[in-house]
This record gives sequence, structure tokens and C-alpha cells, in this order.
Amino acid sequence: MIYQDDFIKIEQESNELPWIKIFTQKPFRELSDCDEKTRYRLFEATIISEKAMLEFYKPTKINIASFGNYVPHVHIHVIARFENDKFFPESVWGQARRDGSLNLPDFGEFVKFLTPKLKDKFC
Repeated sequence: MIYQDDFIKIEQESNELPWIKIFTQKPFRELSDCDEKTRYRLFEATIISEKAMLEFYKPTKINIASFGNYVPHVHIHVIARFENDKFFPESVWGQARRDGSLNLPDFGEFVKFLTPKLKDKFC
């Protein structure tokens, strides 16, 4: 667990790419089911996470996605993408285009970078 409060929880997706998932604490099925405070927290955490990934990893692009087909619980994926990752420029859920050649800082260091930004905004 990277962060949690009454509205959201943030977890790492196990992957070679810097990738987090931001879940609502309550098991809302659709984004439109969320109350206003939860939606606000979800979107603010997404923006904070995106900016932190941009600053920390300096990726080519940030991908943000919300599907919930397999896990029908509102959550947002925030993924740092790089020109030399396995899938770029295609979706990370698609077919690999090459062997990845990423040499990135440790994800634990990113968590230490991100967490204070979330706490400063929400605590």
C-alpha cells in the first residue's frame, strides 16, 4: 500500500514500468456512482501522481486509464511510459513490440517522493 485515506487507496501494479492504481475505498462500480468528495480525491490523487511521475522519472508520456472490466471497482491506472519500453507507443495491455531496456530508479524511491505530496494535499 502506497497511500490510503477514507476515500482512496493507492497500490503499485507489479510491472517493470512505474505503474500505480488508485482505487476508491468504497466499491463503486462506475465513476458516476462516486460521491463528490470521492471523485475529487480520486482526480486530485491522479494529477498529483502524474506530476510526481513526470518529475521523478521524466518519461516520454504518462498513460491514465480506467476500465474496470475485470475488477468492477472504480480505479485509475497511472503509468509512466518510455520510448524504449516493451510496448511503446502501443497500450501496455497490447502486444509487446520489443525487448524492454529500462534502467529506472527504484520504485521505492518514487514512493518516498510521492507520499509527502499526497499527504501535503490531503492531510
